Amino acid sequence: MTSRHVTLPAGFRAAGVACGIKGSGNPDVAIVAADRDAAAAMVTTRNQVVGAPVIRNRRVLPKGYGRVRAIVINAGNANVCTGKAGLRDADAMAARTARLLGTDPDKVLVASTGIIGHRLEMGKVGRGIAAAVDELGTRNDSAALRAIMTTDTREKSAVVQTLIDRKPVTVAGMAKGSGMIAPSMATMISVITTDVAIRPSALRKALAEAVAVSFNAVTVDSDTSTSDTVVVLASGLAGNTALTARSGGYRKFAATLKEVCVELARQIAADGEGATKVIEIAVRGARNDAEAEIAAKAVANSPLVKCAVHGCDPNWGRIVAALGKSAAKIDPDALRVKIGRTTVFSRGGPRPFDAKKVSKYLAADSVLVTCDLGLGRGVFTALTCDLSREYITINADYHT
Repeated sequence: MTSRHVTLPAGFRAAGVACGIKGSGNPDVAIVAADRDAAAAMVTTRNQVVGAPVIRNRRVLPKGYGRVRAIVINAGNANVCTGKAGLRDADAMAARTARLLGTDPDKVLVASTGIIGHRLEMGKVGRGIAAAVDELGTRNDSAALRAIMTTDTREKSAVVQTLIDRKPVTVAGMAKGSGMIAPSMATMISVITTDVAIRPSALRKALAEAVAVSFNAVTVDSDTSTSDTVVVLASGLAGNTALTARSGGYRKFAATLKEVCVELARQIAADGEGATKVIEIAVRGARNDAEAEIAAKAVANSPLVKCAVHGCDPNWGRIVAALGKSAAKIDPDALRVKIGRTTVFSRGGPRPFDAKKVSKYLAADSVLVTCDLGLGRGVFTALTCDLSREYITINADYHT
């Protein structure tokens, strides 16, 4: 894992400090700042109960894009269901960051993650923001990432580089997320930076496309968070001609952004609370992509499937049943299910297979289940993880 990620693209600095929100004393306030106003795009949770930072960010970027100088993030307290006081706290976080950076508060986004229903201790947060601004630099990426983590057990980052208009372009990101993870993103925060020159509206389009097949394809426990936020900042310092959605280089940039998001999403699935393995549910042959997504997520969200994989039990009946309960069209006589490379169900009935061999395959740290519905050309792949006893322990002890 590289020690630099969000500051690798030209024009960005970062910091992560401890201000006392987390009882552990670990870093809990992070700032990622651009040296000048950057093109920005944002996607947030679809939960109807949202945190004060999400409400504020939607007000600042009503179309999901614009120009932003920085994002300030705290972990350990989600600032959710805290009423008007919580909104004032989110505004205060932005205002203090903006004042110290010499910019307008509406050029600063805010994100919070952690326990729901508690007011932030703004004295601590204010001191943390000041300390983070003082620490801003290009050698603090790991500290910034640790500062946004809650139940995460590992850091999650990704970097991909490409050429656009013959100019080197870097896309880099960090993310947190381990539990309360479901499509519509997750209890996840992600900040992605790039030095590409791009119009904000085109950046938002590329982000929406990337999120659809990455963060919105991940489920750990089917619970959608109140605080999900993904932000992309583009400094424009790569020197390419500014991209629009119709530019020749747009598709290449969009593919690069998607690659970063998919890698971060996969790391989130691998770090699911109590997880021991990543499970990839690939649905093919649905009537359309929308039904493929419905079917894939039905299997990925099934506790029975997730428990079976954890126990290395090749119980294909649970997979077939999960498909059948979904709103997607399923015809058992057209259906084929594979675990790894082994076909276990085909055209209405079981196929003979070596159960010990498949059980051994399920013991690996990455498992692929392929479901061909045989009804069309729709495709979608969902990412999830197994469901272990440790998941129960973590969430039974999580203070709310």
